[in-house]
Amino acid sequence: MTVCVKIDGRLLDAVRGDLERPHAFAYERVGFFTAGAADLEGRLHLMIQTYTPVADEDYEVDRKVGAKIGSAAMRKAVQSAYRPAASLLHVHSHGGRGKPRFSGVDLHSANYFVPGFFETTPRMPHGLLVLSDNAATGLLWLASDRPPVTIDQFQRIDAPTQNEWGCR
Repeated sequence: MTVCVKIDGRLLDAVRGDLERPHAFAYERVGFFTAGAADLEGRLHLMIQTYTPVADEDYEVDRKVGAKIGSAAMRKAVQSAYRPAASLLHVHSHGGRGKPRFSGVDLHSANYFVPGFFETTPRMPHGLLVLSDNAATGLLWLASDRPPVTIDQFQRIDAPTQNEWGCR
């Protein structure tokens, strides 16, 4: 199965800006996307609907990781995906340009917390995204007891520009 994530360009720009904000002690910011999911001819499409940043007070001090979030942040995230049922995607940025890579900490922690998202919305896929300034990488779990699949494509959706010559 191939997986494509689509996101409104204005939302993506706002998310990148939010994730760049400094925090009092965390080295990086974290947020969550909700997305609708549709299987079209064996290709899974996720359309990002909302973004929820983790609140400042929901970060925990841990100098071994870039950002550690507590149970309150996770609870808020899964509640955002409960009704209507939506996919939940943990998102953060590594900055820079080009296709980013997950760190070992990213992969280790995601294997622990992403399967927990299925307790709230068991019929939706859930995952992990890392952004750079111009690209993204992602993993998607289709079930809590299965290994993740790679997100194959990211598509930025922008409003069409007006055609100055009147062509349609």
